[in-house]
Amino acid sequence: MNFKRFAKQATVVTLSTAILLGGGESLTYAKEKDSRDHNESYGISHITRSDMHKIIEQQGDSRYTVPQFDESKIKNIPSAKGYDELGNVIDLDVWDTWPLQNADGTVANYNGYQIVFGLAGDPDKGWDTFIYMFYKKIGDTGIDSWKNAGRVFKDSDKFKSDDPILRNQAEEWSGSATLTEDGKVRLFYTNRHGWDPAHNFFGKQTLTTAQINVSEQGSNTLKVDGIEDHKSIFDGDQKFYQTVEQAFGNGDYSDNHTLRDPHYIEENGHKYLVFEANTGTETGYQGEESLFNKAYYGGSNVFFQNEKSKLLQSPKKDLAEISNGALGIIEINDDYSLKRVMKPLVASNTVTDEIERPNIFKKDGKWYLFTSSRGSKMTIDGIDNEDIYLLGYVSDSLTGPYKPLNKTGLVLHHDLDPYDVTWNYAHFAIPQEGSDNTVVTSYMTNRGYFKEHKSTFAPSFQLNINGNKTSVVENSILEQGQVTIK
Repeated sequence: MNFKRFAKQATVVTLSTAILLGGGESLTYAKEKDSRDHNESYGISHITRSDMHKIIEQQGDSRYTVPQFDESKIKNIPSAKGYDELGNVIDLDVWDTWPLQNADGTVANYNGYQIVFGLAGDPDKGWDTFIYMFYKKIGDTGIDSWKNAGRVFKDSDKFKSDDPILRNQAEEWSGSATLTEDGKVRLFYTNRHGWDPAHNFFGKQTLTTAQINVSEQGSNTLKVDGIEDHKSIFDGDQKFYQTVEQAFGNGDYSDNHTLRDPHYIEENGHKYLVFEANTGTETGYQGEESLFNKAYYGGSNVFFQNEKSKLLQSPKKDLAEISNGALGIIEINDDYSLKRVMKPLVASNTVTDEIERPNIFKKDGKWYLFTSSRGSKMTIDGIDNEDIYLLGYVSDSLTGPYKPLNKTGLVLHHDLDPYDVTWNYAHFAIPQEGSDNTVVTSYMTNRGYFKEHKSTFAPSFQLNINGNKTSVVENSILEQGQVTIK
């Protein structure tokens, strides 16, 4: 028996019973109403505290549990080689990855190859975070079939345009890639500045794009031939999305500012990026007032008053005040420049400041939106630091409203020890042409935790989507890094 999960569920049952009975202290809380109480959704959907409490009850259900993997079969990516500062060949960690996709989200066929972009770096240097390109021939299987074309960008690439934001780039963070109608590879990623408050560097994050020129060099080998049209797209607007200046301009660096992970989609001839961010001043900003907004709690008024009273006395209160994660959206022009800033699709005020790697696609007339999140970043009693989630939402329209899949938003969960080799994160659901099943990829093994084991492609597995429900397909574990069912 998983005693930790049992204890979590027991806590939920006790809380639920107290609320239903309305007795004792809970009844007192339920009767209290503060003049600051309000109910404002700002016209966007929310990951509510009520849903997160209900998620705890769903944990342990095989439909929503990441499969158990055989540690003895896990391999480092053989081609994941790089160089240290002395020019020595080293084994790289590889973590967040994303495939080259068609506009509908399916895996693209690039002249007979499948391409995956991923973050990789020296296991001993956490700041060594850059985008590499991996590829294999379609039909090949197994982790050994993935070849490494090396880093996508040269160190000098950021200086080749007149873009002032690019010039200060220190790292390359996650994004997406699409195969354009004219057969070009268009990459979207996160430009991250360094962290040096003395020189006004606050880890600024900017949605960025470039065309990646790729050629075949014979012997089933792809090569990155350089880049074109490298430019910044968006770094916040204050009103809909927090900027780094809003987060840290007052000299307080306790906030967890995010503006990253651009995911490209198309709809009715229009181009969009969905991304991770934090809400701005017109979409429900952070601060103590947010703790009194019923829209962030969900559930009944009794739940609202009880949960609010608990939160106001909780050691997590300060974290909840600055928790204003969002899955944002912007429209971009045909030249991939910013066209229109739009309201967030989903926000997580008071729940967490960090809902990562948004992944969205259209299936059977509905839009499916997924995001990864960690219990260590959350403010919900009963969720702990080892809980890992893929949350999911569905809508009849790209712009919402979005409703939680499986009634609460829980799609995947695991609570492995971070020092377990099979620990995995950054789950990414890839739609498959003509199938109700998606392929879920992720990375496995934490960076720098083991001498021999590197962060690597996790075994993929299948996730079935049926309307507003999802479930892990039994016995569907695939090869490490596999991006299609066949």
